[in-house]
Amino acid sequence: MRWLSSFLAAVALAPAGVISTTLRFSCAQLAVDRLDPIVNPGQNPTPHLHQIVGGNAFNVTMDHEAHDQATTATCTSCQPMEDFSNYWTAVLFYKARNGTYKRVSTVGNGLGYTASNGGQTVYYLSNGKVIAFIPGFRMTVGNPSYKTQAEARKNPALQFTCLDSPMTRSGYRYDFPTTPCKGGIMVTVRFPTCWNGKHTDSPDHQSHVAYPVSRKCPSTHPVAIPEVFYETYWDTRPFNNKADWPADGSQPFVWSFGDNTGYGNHGDYVFGWKGDALQRAMNAKCNSDLINDKVNCPTLKLQSIADTNRCTVKRRVKEDLDSWLKALPGSDMRGDMR
Repeated sequence: MRWLSSFLAAVALAPAGVISTTLRFSCAQLAVDRLDPIVNPGQNPTPHLHQIVGGNAFNVTMDHEAHDQATTATCTSCQPMEDFSNYWTAVLFYKARNGTYKRVSTVGNGLGYTASNGGQTVYYLSNGKVIAFIPGFRMTVGNPSYKTQAEARKNPALQFTCLDSPMTRSGYRYDFPTTPCKGGIMVTVRFPTCWNGKHTDSPDHQSHVAYPVSRKCPSTHPVAIPEVFYETYWDTRPFNNKADWPADGSQPFVWSFGDNTGYGNHGDYVFGWKGDALQRAMNAKCNSDLINDKVNCPTLKLQSIADTNRCTVKRRVKEDLDSWLKALPGSDMRGDMR
């Protein structure tokens, strides 16, 4: 457990008292591809489509023992230049009345990141001392098989917001909005903040982490880790004419794995920060400006949003994702879930 002693020592160097950190930054779109190195390692293509941001070492296989993005990536689509992690979610589609599908694009967060080429906003949060992740760490949250609100509420921090403007932060719900959203749909994903301190992964990619109970980490998962939080803006504005929505009055959006409820919302994370960069940022109480793109974190090396837009990887699965499609990508592999 030499690594644990090192990280405990790093945390001990933090200023006395409670550490409150809100590290917020933009990550441009790295790729949209049918790959999932956590759930379907080595499989090309995988059953459903993802949108991915972060380091360009993202690959079909990212073995958690051997693959270290911090040493293999050459660029990152995120503002912190030392963050080669990968962050990904499912992809949103619009289903027309004639049964064809159109992929919905992501756009930069309206609170300061409109210059970003899609992607998502990433947060690292803490309200106290935390130990940063270690190389090989990965986790998922949510479950694409969930079909009811009761199931979705098992992960209370995976939600949708119907944006009236970029400032909208109310009206959270667990399913897709049922009315047109003036500013698009924001999808939020919050990961657990407690770790068992032993394993960088688990068979279900979730059991090695847990949510706190009464604001404290349970004895089974005693190590407090940063809260990883995604905000993804989906540009549903081109599809806001309700006359084009289903004749039965239902909403027209569907996740790339066939879910038209939204309850299957989920996210994936693979840690890839270089050296002790993330621990330094958490110790320094970095707090980003919530109104513009300034990241108030002198300990980190930052790049411009224009630079993040330049970091991309070529799509490995050769398929049409831009036309009106008769079926969702991968539907022949998984069958129709809905």
